[in-house]
Amino acid sequence: MRNRKAVIKKKKDDTPEKSPSLKIDLAGIQARIVDLPIRAGNYSQLSMGKEDELLYIVRNSDRRGSGKLHKYDLKKRKDNEVMEMDGFEISANGKKMLYFKGQTIGITNTGEKPDAGKGVIRTSELEVKINPLAEWPQIFDEAWRINRDYFYDPGMHGADWPAMKVKYSQFLPDLACRSDLNRLIQWMCSEVSVGHHRLQGRGEQLNNPLRVSGGLLGADYTISNNRYQFHKIYGGLNWNPNLRSPLTEPGINAKEGDYLLAINGNNVTAEINLFQFFENTSGKIVELTIGPNPDYSGSRLVKVVPVSNEYSLRNRDWVEGNLKKVHEATGGQVAYVYVPNTAGAGHEYFKRYFFPQANKKAIIIDERFNGGGSLADYYIDILMRPYQAHWNFRYGNDLKSPSASIQGPKVMIIDETAGSGGDYLPWMFRKFKVGTIIGKRTWGGLVGVLGFPEFIDGGSVTAPNLAIWTKDGFIVENVGVAPDIEVEQLPAEVIKGNDPQLQKAIEIALEQLKKNPPEEQVRPPYPIKAK
Repeated sequence: MRNRKAVIKKKKDDTPEKSPSLKIDLAGIQARIVDLPIRAGNYSQLSMGKEDELLYIVRNSDRRGSGKLHKYDLKKRKDNEVMEMDGFEISANGKKMLYFKGQTIGITNTGEKPDAGKGVIRTSELEVKINPLAEWPQIFDEAWRINRDYFYDPGMHGADWPAMKVKYSQFLPDLACRSDLNRLIQWMCSEVSVGHHRLQGRGEQLNNPLRVSGGLLGADYTISNNRYQFHKIYGGLNWNPNLRSPLTEPGINAKEGDYLLAINGNNVTAEINLFQFFENTSGKIVELTIGPNPDYSGSRLVKVVPVSNEYSLRNRDWVEGNLKKVHEATGGQVAYVYVPNTAGAGHEYFKRYFFPQANKKAIIIDERFNGGGSLADYYIDILMRPYQAHWNFRYGNDLKSPSASIQGPKVMIIDETAGSGGDYLPWMFRKFKVGTIIGKRTWGGLVGVLGFPEFIDGGSVTAPNLAIWTKDGFIVENVGVAPDIEVEQLPAEVIKGNDPQLQKAIEIALEQLKKNPPEEQVRPPYPIKAK
């Protein structure tokens, strides 16, 4: 709601006079709340421009596409749809409204749809002339000030912060580009020795060339008979655009062992870098000649659409491969769950892999390469669920409650690339004695960030402002979480296809399962109640 401004009246002697200020009686206000007859939905930007007119945007449940501005008349108790838009801002006097829809920005009367073609701001013709040499000292000063005002420790970890500004400002006259400024700010911020200290966005860049992406087929190659041969084809879920694998799509029928003989009619031999033929082909049709023999005999022509990135394909293959290794090595007794971060993907992965395996006796949680995100207590709460009871049906198996729970041994794998939320997850795992931690000490970054003002050119700097502490003091930052059993992931072993940390986790899980198996619950005889 917008605060109504005091009305200025004039006396006969022309002396301005303020009307009495509006006072809100807070006592019992919760009993004076009135429900508006608007059905429940995904609403945003609740605002008021004119008196008795409530404005809000209705969003789709999936948050995709434009929203629709609605206006509710409090006097008439009537709701009307005004126009499609993504968002709006109301002027200080409440009379005008700046609205956004896609790339269109316009101005109209508050709560009213503009006439066709009226009020649209021609942003394509706007030009701003900048002077980087004048901006850079201001941006440097702003980076220093943001850290002075937002860093969690007002003592700046013992650094003389005014002196740091003087020390590093000496380099300002020698900057040659925006990247130099970024480096200078990083040098200054390094004086407080804390993780999560970084620049976000790079502002205006000089000499920023156009980047042309290549295309990828979702495959590993080997050299044989002076030809590229498909060594491994990553299987995808082609109905999922993030897991599309070009060589596994319907009609391609490519097989591991097939030769990649030609690309768009260009003969491909081992001395040629095959990726040069995939320049700027992501999302475009490419003709491949593939076949079982290096001399083109038995070959065929197929059309594929390369992807720009194979990370999701390869990551899913790694996770599924680890799950299979754990399942086979433990005779199906131990679950394997990978947690890539503690944000959206982490929650998705945990739910995708934990719940279908909740009938297992033990569990290995793999949080290597964990990118962090939010506090990870969600996972710990589920992992610590105690057994309650079983429920019997006339037909079918008995059900356990809580149904999604594993009471047996629990092992977590960590490494030096896991940090932030990836530090907090194993820290809680140890604090609450959930199980055994295997691997390498985590990154050690638990002074988090919550958002800060932007620079004049659109870039920004963090000022870590959310630090963890317990009765033992401020913890984890620059220290990390150490494993109970340290296992080095030697490159020579990894190249061979081995995973020493996972192998140790399997060994410990089976050992603990043998020593301390979860109690087997046996259904008692049915009661006899007849007299």
